[in-house]
Amino acid sequence: MAIIETGIPRVNTPGGREMFDCHAHLWDPAAGFPWIKPGSPHCRAFGPGDLAAAGAGLGLSGTVLVEASRGDAGETLALRDLRRRQPELVAGYVGNLHVSEAAALRTLLTEPDPPNGMRIGGAEWAATPAEARALVPMLAGAGLVLELNLHRHALRTAAETAAEYPELTVVVDHLGNPADLDEWRQELQDAATVPNVVVKLSGLLTQPHGTPAIVREVLDAVGTDRCVAGSDWPICLPRGSRADSLTRATDALTPAERDQVLVGTPRRVYRLAG
Repeated sequence: MAIIETGIPRVNTPGGREMFDCHAHLWDPAAGFPWIKPGSPHCRAFGPGDLAAAGAGLGLSGTVLVEASRGDAGETLALRDLRRRQPELVAGYVGNLHVSEAAALRTLLTEPDPPNGMRIGGAEWAATPAEARALVPMLAGAGLVLELNLHRHALRTAAETAAEYPELTVVVDHLGNPADLDEWRQELQDAATVPNVVVKLSGLLTQPHGTPAIVREVLDAVGTDRCVAGSDWPICLPRGSRADSLTRATDALTPAERDQVLVGTPRRVYRLAG
């Protein structure tokens, strides 16, 4: 499947002002990233220049880069260093909790510019590394974001974890990866009762249920002050451009809702500057 990165950007920014893309990745298969299959559309390097080019004309104030499972702790440090070098491009970053050691994470969290969050992922919560789960209290103590990318029961896990650690903000990637919609809707309602759960409107071009209608269900359940949006670039590219992905995520929003989801909530949740 060919990569698509053409066309006129169609993202409706709030009043022509700023917006944040809260989910994008960078990688170079030569440096790791074992999940990338040789010969796939993703099997090429995507660097800061590509990120900037893909965002040209979108009115972006910045991007929250999310780790992409390189397989070592150095990826988190590389994201940190890129934010330091290019803050106009990288507003924040989410590191990989899987490959973090307690002492190193403690040091990272006490730096003047700590990560904006750390991510854990897997088939389900019980399948994630126990060593990574053991670091969640440290994130809670620092008042940071725990980002979840689980293929099953992401919203339920977020609700349970957020209730256990009220000082933690739990961000659920890709609307919780809905598969069984009846089950997903029940878990969404459960998550809506826990105020420190945030849902990311991302990955819609690659989701089987990635429609404006399902975005509206999320908004109606948790509200715009608990939603952020992301393109999932360059994962999205076989299905559409960065602009296409952000448009899909925001088509169901009114102008006032866009203002909150694309600006206000990202600033608060990820502690973005400005």
